[in-house]
Amino acid sequence: MINKKVEKALNEQITREIYSSLLYLSMAGYYTIKNLSGFANWMFVQTKEEMDHAMKFFNYLLDRGGDTKIGAMEAPKANWKSPLDAFEAAYKHEQYITASINNLADIAIKEKDHATNNLVQWFINEQVEEEANVDEIINKLKMMEGFPGGLIMMDAELKTRVYVPPPATK
Repeated sequence: MINKKVEKALNEQITREIYSSLLYLSMAGYYTIKNLSGFANWMFVQTKEEMDHAMKFFNYLLDRGGDTKIGAMEAPKANWKSPLDAFEAAYKHEQYITASINNLADIAIKEKDHATNNLVQWFINEQVEEEANVDEIINKLKMMEGFPGGLIMMDAELKTRVYVPPPATK
């Protein structure tokens, strides 16, 4: 049976990951309305990845004999000032998720839950990639300010992103 403090923290992280999925879905809608289908595609892929993350935590918790309790969430924002503004919001959100996952690792270590700590290490590495990917897009968007053709080129690049499910853990 899983430690109750760890169980509570995992449930909170599940809720955060589901919210992340909804936030990126909302961003996909924003980009679709702006006729930036490549940007929308990038966010649709991100939506699926975040739900995969939630399910990874969810299934792990069940495997450990824990109770799953998905918390309440506010509706995500639906509009941004610009494509750059939306990606900057995504970056800020990823930083928040990174801090949350680091806190989960701290709890697992404090509670001497080595299995949970092992699981969380995968997410720590994943967050390095998540932040780097979003940061790269932000930097490119900033470089092309004042060059509207750059946005169209970036849109075509982001259209090539494909969803790749994470490897099975069982």
